[in-house]
Amino acid sequence: MSEGKQSARDERVEPRAVASPLDRLGTRGEWSRTLAEIADLELVARIVVDGMVSGLHRSPFHGYSAEFSQYRHYRPGDDLKYVDWKVAARTDRVYTKQFRETTDTAAMLVVDASASMDFPQRGLSKFRYAVVAAAALAHVVSRQGDAVGLLASGTQDVFVGARSGRPHLRRVLAELTSLQAGGAWTPASTIRRAADRLNRRGLIVVLSDCYDDEAQAFAEMRRAARVGHDVVLLQIVSPAEITFPYRRDLEFADLETGRTLAINAAAARREYTDAVAAFLERCRQSATEAGIQYALIVTDTPPARALRTLLLSRR
Repeated sequence: MSEGKQSARDERVEPRAVASPLDRLGTRGEWSRTLAEIADLELVARIVVDGMVSGLHRSPFHGYSAEFSQYRHYRPGDDLKYVDWKVAARTDRVYTKQFRETTDTAAMLVVDASASMDFPQRGLSKFRYAVVAAAALAHVVSRQGDAVGLLASGTQDVFVGARSGRPHLRRVLAELTSLQAGGAWTPASTIRRAADRLNRRGLIVVLSDCYDDEAQAFAEMRRAARVGHDVVLLQIVSPAEITFPYRRDLEFADLETGRTLAINAAAARREYTDAVAAFLERCRQSATEAGIQYALIVTDTPPARALRTLLLSRR
């Protein structure tokens, strides 16, 4: 829904959760205003990161980067999941793939910058939440010495290749700061581009409300997972999109198309909330079936808390 768009592993050290300064602000209104009003994205991202983990010596994103090294003849006892059955079909010989573990990970943050993310248009929008979450994740990846990149699509198309280093992190944060929500995004081509731009198996984090081309978006995420990428979907929605807290006759406008619809909100609430619940459950099931890590994030949840839950789930 826009205003109102309708639609509804490896070896790791356990993070120690600490209270974020945003958590200590008290009410949801206080910390959401802080996120919405502080212009310094790097400062906000650091505040969020401080509340996510403390003493995290090994990134929860490590361990998914392994490069193909060579083939060797199958030996009894070898794990069958490493057998290359296509080669076996062509040659009548059974070979297993060998991989060389790499010590770094390349992560691509895919941000939905379409107009539907600019809801609500007062206070903390889904888009601002996604930008802050992406900046915090960029910090987490970068401070482990790993490579991070950015791909955003909407009115603006922004691409920053995955690299490591503090200067590069600043570039990613600068691009996130200048990003504005508008227009529509094409999730299928955007996610495909993210997967293709990673030169080896890596991490793809998609931050979106998933309102556009749902089937094609999940098809591309499945494709990325099949070729070896670790895919994470953070579906970001606002409380109003779930509860529909409107009671009188209202006219809703689609933020992407401008199309309007006049309805009696009270009469439409049950049908709408049922449709949104079904939509969110469909997204969750699609992700689970494709082996994609999924998290539904409602913007009344402090980002530090939401992202801490994500990191802990990757233990």
